[in-house]
Amino acid sequence: MRLDKLLSNMGYGSRKEVKKLLKMKAVSIDGVVAKDVSLHVDPDKQSVTVLGERVIYQEYIYLMMNKPAGVISATEDLYDQTVIDLLDPVHAHFNPFPVGRLDKDTEGFLLITNDGVLAHNLLSPKKHVPKVYYARVDGRVVIEDIEQFRQGVILDDGYHTKPGKLTIINSGEISEIELEISEGKFHQVKRMFEAVGKKVIYLKRLSMGNLLLDDRLKLGEYRELTAEEIESIR
Repeated sequence: MRLDKLLSNMGYGSRKEVKKLLKMKAVSIDGVVAKDVSLHVDPDKQSVTVLGERVIYQEYIYLMMNKPAGVISATEDLYDQTVIDLLDPVHAHFNPFPVGRLDKDTEGFLLITNDGVLAHNLLSPKKHVPKVYYARVDGRVVIEDIEQFRQGVILDDGYHTKPGKLTIINSGEISEIELEISEGKFHQVKRMFEAVGKKVIYLKRLSMGNLLLDDRLKLGEYRELTAEEIESIR
């Protein structure tokens, strides 16, 4: 990998700014001051330092965010704040993207990464990756709804969903439920309840695959996944 590309990818500035670092004699490779930005280096085998601090190369980044309502699951938008806008520059420079989407008014677990292969595998219908949601529903959710969801429901566009596992936490005028599904159709949870004559008034994603939302994360906060968590979704 070219030296300027390595340093730029790791957040040391644009290629032009990296050139300035070399002119300042701030960059060394294995203890020798680097003079050419086009030098090819192997960050796994060679020691690259900037101002005496070793550059730790990282190709991919994996972030768990507790998405707040009012923020959209996109990399950029002309009108609304996006989940990428919530990232620190040290993470944003990796050019990550949200894996799948949560509606603007939906809260909870969102995976953000720049690993396209992993994202594809998690979103592929063939993989049947489960996602669990908590919802408050306007209307009494009853046992008959559990059976309907188990068989799959027909959405407003005629699509017959795959089976969903519905758990009733509290049944009343405003019911509380958890729902596990393995699809990600547009507004799917809301539309599934509309199919049985009820309306979701609050929605939060709790998990995706083996990853559970860290309950220490406040709305809008995020953290990097641990090595164990990354391995669990590969």
